[in-house]
Amino acid sequence: MIQALPVETFRTVVASTPLVSIDLLIRDAGGRYLLGQRVNPPAQGSWFVPGGRIRKNETLEAAIARLQREELGTQAGLAEAGFAGVYEHFYADNFAGEQGSSTHYVVLAWRFDLRVALPPLPQGQHDRYRWALPEEILLDETVHRYTRDYFNDRGGDYSGGSGAGAVR
Repeated sequence: MIQALPVETFRTVVASTPLVSIDLLIRDAGGRYLLGQRVNPPAQGSWFVPGGRIRKNETLEAAIARLQREELGTQAGLAEAGFAGVYEHFYADNFAGEQGSSTHYVVLAWRFDLRVALPPLPQGQHDRYRWALPEEILLDETVHRYTRDYFNDRGGDYSGGSGAGAVR
């Protein structure tokens, strides 16, 4: 069984090594993407796409399914994933908001087309949600720059992984 680490162990991991995570770029039929306003550090208060860490011994497929359940409340109604690229995110704080204890993520971004309406969205990581077009996301300074990176120089077309912020 794959479990989350105890807080103190996780604090040591975050201080010592990069984390591998998945960001979910959820697109509706109108071409808009789901954003949530983050409740927790890092990036607290910013609009960000849903996502989270991959746990030890968790396959990529299992991690995506778990994150869809935890972040979206469902797995149903999402079309097959399209890989959007590899990105790196660096924060000066950690999950506990401790300055000077930085966080480094290696992020695998995946795009999903939404086929049905989402259920009421969980409030654990985001307290508010909204849908926005790529051009709106790029112009909105309240959207975290790492989320805006997913939409730079690709115009919302995620067939590759070579956009700004991508690891090349």
